[in-house]
Amino acid sequence: MAGALREWFDPSQAGTTPDYRFSLANERTFLAWIRTGLALIAGGLACAQFLPPLPVAHLREIIALLLLVLGALVALRAVDHWVRTERAMRLGTDLPRSRFPAVLAVAVAVGAVAIMIAVLIQVF
Repeated sequence: MAGALREWFDPSQAGTTPDYRFSLANERTFLAWIRTGLALIAGGLACAQFLPPLPVAHLREIIALLLLVLGALVALRAVDHWVRTERAMRLGTDLPRSRFPAVLAVAVAVGAVAIMIAVLIQVF
């Protein structure tokens, strides 16, 4: 368990060092995912603080919590994907596949539709 956790934080223990350009590209992808997670967290905080009470009880708080949880999941997924990709490059294996971008896009779209419906209910 400790070895797996150590490898999660430092994948350089496996295989040989890949071309630095690939490692830097992997790091840029990781940072882009971190920015996405931070944006979702900021959106959750903004909903909690600035969105007026909605006609559906506690909908504002539910939206805020969902965005905060999604932001945390994105950050954790970013680290996991970075490690798995770095390990694959070091071991010369296929890069890991990920359905997470599609899942995230669907979750954000569903959340946006829910917010639009809540706003329309409030307007009418």
